[in-house]
Amino acid sequence: MLDRALLGGAPSPELRPVRVASAVDEVSDRLLTAIAVGDFLPGERLPVERELTGLLGVSRPTVREAVGRLQTLGVIEIRRGRNGGAFVRDSWTESSAAAVRRTLLPRWEQFEQLFDLRGLVEGMVAATAARRRRPEDLEPMREALAAHLSARTPREEQAADSAFHRSICAATRNPQIALLSRDLLTRISLGFPIEPWGKGERTHFHRAGEGHTALYEAIAAGDPERAEEIARDHSMISAEMIRGVLARVRAAGDF
Repeated sequence: MLDRALLGGAPSPELRPVRVASAVDEVSDRLLTAIAVGDFLPGERLPVERELTGLLGVSRPTVREAVGRLQTLGVIEIRRGRNGGAFVRDSWTESSAAAVRRTLLPRWEQFEQLFDLRGLVEGMVAATAARRRRPEDLEPMREALAAHLSARTPREEQAADSAFHRSICAATRNPQIALLSRDLLTRISLGFPIEPWGKGERTHFHRAGEGHTALYEAIAAGDPERAEEIARDHSMISAEMIRGVLARVRAAGDF
């Protein structure tokens, strides 16, 4: 279930002895860690219960209890009404470090392998887009790039970033490539197809903006080698964010 969402196959035998006590514990830890790495940002609504059950492969009562734990911890608030749901209040609480440790440490070797694989795949995606893009493929990229550079909040940045990379995948003209890219994103993002965004640090924003601009220019120029190089480097921003969260836990003396 949850290990398959993360690792894309059967659970690794070496993970079994360190699994947490129950599915509720693991879902709670997964959500806390996803919030800590910026999959879900403060003010953002979590996926609805039905989506979470599908993404994580668990029952609705499990999701309901896990979300209730996060509410008790003060990480989320529940809003009622038509536009209600579970909204993130804070990206880090006293419980976050322990959840990050339990979620990331047992799987860290696989995470590093996934970071490496994602760099290779995203390079291939960008190179393919540079070879196959048509004039009409460039307009969605330009729009997403402009939206990212003019974004005023981390949530706007994250949304524009996703749109930009979707437009590159579309330019490959192969839906299977887009599915592969999404699958790897889901696996490094704890089962959620959302780019980790840290705490919305401005240094990451500027680096991402520079990477997007250079990547667009390489694809527009039909330069696959340059596009591949830029995309591989660009994909490491998310890896660095996740490593940074783990480093924060280490610095806090939680090991």
